[in-house]
Amino acid sequence: MTSGALPAMRRGFHLCTLSLATGNNSRHATMLKQTLQQKLQAKLSPQQIQLMKMLQIPTMELDQRIKEEMESNPALEEGREEEEEDSKTMDEHEAQDAEETKNENEDFDFTDYLDDDQIPDYKLYANNFSADDDDREAPLGAGRTFQDMLFGQLSLLDLSEKERTLAEYLIGNLDESGYLRRELPAIVNDLAFSQNIACTPEELEQVLVRIQDLDPPGVGARDLRECLLIQIRKHEEKDEETQMAEVIIRDFFEEFTKKHYEKIARRLSLDLEEVKPAIDYILHLNPKPGNSAMEVNRSVQHITPDFILAVENDELKVALNGRNAPDLRISREYREMMQHYANAKPRDGKEKEAALFIKQKVDGARWFIDAIRQRNDTLMICINAIVSYQREFFLTGDETKLRPMILKDIAEIVGMDISTISRMANSKYIQTPYRTYLLKYFFAESLSTDEGDEVSSREVKQILKDAIENEHKRKPLTDDRLAKLLREKGYNIARRTVAKYREQLQIPVARLRKEL
Repeated sequence: MTSGALPAMRRGFHLCTLSLATGNNSRHATMLKQTLQQKLQAKLSPQQIQLMKMLQIPTMELDQRIKEEMESNPALEEGREEEEEDSKTMDEHEAQDAEETKNENEDFDFTDYLDDDQIPDYKLYANNFSADDDDREAPLGAGRTFQDMLFGQLSLLDLSEKERTLAEYLIGNLDESGYLRRELPAIVNDLAFSQNIACTPEELEQVLVRIQDLDPPGVGARDLRECLLIQIRKHEEKDEETQMAEVIIRDFFEEFTKKHYEKIARRLSLDLEEVKPAIDYILHLNPKPGNSAMEVNRSVQHITPDFILAVENDELKVALNGRNAPDLRISREYREMMQHYANAKPRDGKEKEAALFIKQKVDGARWFIDAIRQRNDTLMICINAIVSYQREFFLTGDETKLRPMILKDIAEIVGMDISTISRMANSKYIQTPYRTYLLKYFFAESLSTDEGDEVSSREVKQILKDAIENEHKRKPLTDDRLAKLLREKGYNIARRTVAKYREQLQIPVARLRKEL
């Protein structure tokens, strides 16, 4: 099986029976008609399924996957295969032993003894799964949550037993941003039916106020307006700036969210410059206190590149990360046991069961080792095609040199299926002299210029990003003006495409980019 091989095609003939009935006025009759149909079906072997799943695994997860396989399969162990001489000597000994026992067991064949017709297929697979199975990966640990922080602070509050129970329930209902999105009457009903606790919305409100006094400031709010007000009111210094900020959020929140700062200033009978300090203060508040608390406690997950690229004298050299996979081999002990059962006829059911177990584990180890090897070969074939296709970029690091490239381009170069390229590029990183990139970064659609040349959408996005960074913040560029700017530079692009690229860059609309 090769890494780009299509699934094995299984052909079968089916006998179809057709039953027909005549009209109501005639005698009931049945006609049988036999037809011969040739049917072509695609079916993935367990080895192909295993390879496809291995292709998706990035380097940072491959070590764990190998450890899991070694724990479940004692026939698989870490280490290089024995030297060729040792293997040759062992093979000679095995051949000699086999010759000596040949006459005694002429009527016995290990493969006959373990006939596939007698043994269910699933018993011979090291990993029993089908193409329809979902990938269920264990989530990464993320340290203490902000709810854990709040539970710890509850012990410092003077609460009754009932109030503490209500507080814990409210904290458990906070979303990841730290907001309470559910209505208090609905929570009252939940407490009554699921916890057998009777309370009123007013009691919950009093407990919620106590939670809103906890850190991080703003946690326990029911909307953004309340979140900002909580933070402003917890500010230690009640100066003119914070007092004006509270008035703006309390009385002019809608105008603030739309950045109608001039309107706010007029309503307050002030100049725009007098309002600016309060606006700046509000803009530095935290709209998602729960997220910030999680960031402080979240364990840092470092990116481990799958490929390492070096530039030497205008030549590009790419290699797999040395951590991609350790050397694996089939245990000598299991090979010897396999040979033993091949040369000696099992005497009872227990020995037959042992023979089946050994074959299952050795086959599983062999398939796994082959899948790792083919995974690495496929990764190198694909990454070399990508690097060659984007040669100008990898030589310079200039993102405007990126060529338009889609999965189909690489699939045609390497002669593999598009789905294989997609799996290969999924969650894989390449380390370059400039920075570490996600492989999917290099796949981008194309746009045409006035000269008819095709350019990558990455190039257009970079121009958009630069234009927005250098715009006048009091009069930010609208999508129409950005589209006109790009057309003046020779890029044929519509306003809706500009809007799409801007959203992909996570840049807000012009109105929300406006600053005083």
